[in-house]
Amino acid sequence: MKGLAARFFLAVVLLCGASSAVFAQRADLPYVPGESLTYVVNYKWGAINTDVGEAVTSLSYIDSLGLFHSVITGKTYKFYDIIFKVREHFESKFYDEDPIRPHYFYRKTQEGRYRIQNTFHFDRDTNIIRATVQKYDRVPVDTLLTGTGNTLDIPALFYRVRTMDVDSVAEGVKYPISFAIDDDVYNFYFILVGKEEKKIRGLGTFNTLKFAVKLVAGSVFTGKDDMFIWVTDDENKVPLLFESPIIVGRVQGRLVEYSNLKGPLTSKIK
Repeated sequence: MKGLAARFFLAVVLLCGASSAVFAQRADLPYVPGESLTYVVNYKWGAINTDVGEAVTSLSYIDSLGLFHSVITGKTYKFYDIIFKVREHFESKFYDEDPIRPHYFYRKTQEGRYRIQNTFHFDRDTNIIRATVQKYDRVPVDTLLTGTGNTLDIPALFYRVRTMDVDSVAEGVKYPISFAIDDDVYNFYFILVGKEEKKIRGLGTFNTLKFAVKLVAGSVFTGKDDMFIWVTDDENKVPLLFESPIIVGRVQGRLVEYSNLKGPLTSKIK
């Protein structure tokens, strides 16, 4: 996985992947087909504090296959295209079962001059992932990745977090995360920090669940600090905000628009 854009776009959707014991039953899914969420990504460094792009999620259901179909797109705003143009397209088809299991994943990314495409097919019996990865205009490379029953693609990860049974998650305990992208499987962990009132610019103040995600040091993240994510403390479990330090500065993503939620945002207090 390469580039600043991929990492802060990933931060919008990166939170869960813990053992199946912390996930709710199928009937308790906190989202419905037709749901759409829009996030704005902000970059801060010294005196610089500006919104640089956005990510949009959409969800549908394929009745004939029994699969959810998720599309997540990300882009920089036109002004920042001149500096560093980003276009992200993530697509996932995952099984309508408990727990959520991925079936198909596609990624097409442009970050400046860097370009990459992924096509994954997940075998839920063996946990083998048949991956095809193409960088730039080179010949696509086929490879086999070994996952677990809790290895997901990024869009499926975004929805699986929201099936989490918070009553089964203890504060301060490390829960593992596993997701596949490009030609590798990444393992992280998250911690429930606790409940917190959080003001989200443009939306109001909410009762939230605050999580910390431990990140691995690399070309962008420092590895010294956690990424923090705030999720609505209601039946929808909507990620509202994330904040993460990077090598130079800090990125933040905040929810700005939503439609077709399963239920009202009862977590909103003002």
